[in-house]
Amino acid sequence: MAKIATGELAAAASGAGGFGIIGGGYGDPGWIAEHVERAGGARIGIGLISWNMTAGAVTNALTHGPAAVWLSFGDPSPHIAEIHEAEAIAICQIGTVAEAVEAVNAGADVIVAQGSESGGHGRLGQGLFDLLPAVAARCGDVPLVAAGGITDAAGLQAVAAFGAGGVALGTAFYATHEAGDRPEAKQRMVESTGDDTVISTVYDLVRGPEWPAGYAGRSIRTVWTDEWAGREDELRAVVDPLVVEHQRATDEADMSVRVIWAGEGLDNVTDVVSARSIVERFAAVRDA
Repeated sequence: MAKIATGELAAAASGAGGFGIIGGGYGDPGWIAEHVERAGGARIGIGLISWNMTAGAVTNALTHGPAAVWLSFGDPSPHIAEIHEAEAIAICQIGTVAEAVEAVNAGADVIVAQGSESGGHGRLGQGLFDLLPAVAARCGDVPLVAAGGITDAAGLQAVAAFGAGGVALGTAFYATHEAGDRPEAKQRMVESTGDDTVISTVYDLVRGPEWPAGYAGRSIRTVWTDEWAGREDELRAVVDPLVVEHQRATDEADMSVRVIWAGEGLDNVTDVVSARSIVERFAAVRDA
């Protein structure tokens, strides 16, 4: 949730009994500093996209004293010792069994297994309920968290049966007052369902950066995904005018064109609500 998971969102999630993560993306130090301050001293983590981080991003994140650093989409092994030296928790998000084994061997404290139902970027691979038991069998005693299409307590109960001790929520928190996007984007989420999402690399070409092979992003369908999903090689040759058009659509909140990363859990996103109310959906299961 790069730059969508704001300091306010992370603080609200933690204050309600969850654990909030600021979406630090590629590690913009100014944005991270601003949103740590906006979190107001709450116990939070900072998330980073490992494969394309700015130099020193982990070191910079740790200067803010987060309780955890969450690493996604890249090799976590160069960073875990530094995270532990700062007495923070190393959370590693994975999309394959092999990645889970590598993260555990590198010293990860928590593994987040991300199924293909998830919004935003992820592996072109297994759905959560295929991936989760396979990862659980290889993670030993390392705590396991499930991600992908989960929006309510029933989802938590379901993944618990496959070895997960908790859930990581993205789409559900995106449609909250505290999330860092325009009202038009959140309303588009409310009006959409899981069937309205599509996995493609269209917006990697249009917005950049182009991600490594094996990754793609799940977003709400637009006129561009309808036209170009599955035809990205053709799109690459004509993409330049679309780059300009996407910036216009972003400036003008034209949601027929602008990307909104969202997962298959959209069916349960029926209104824009507070982050606290999202966490409270899970309280009965959490406290049982």
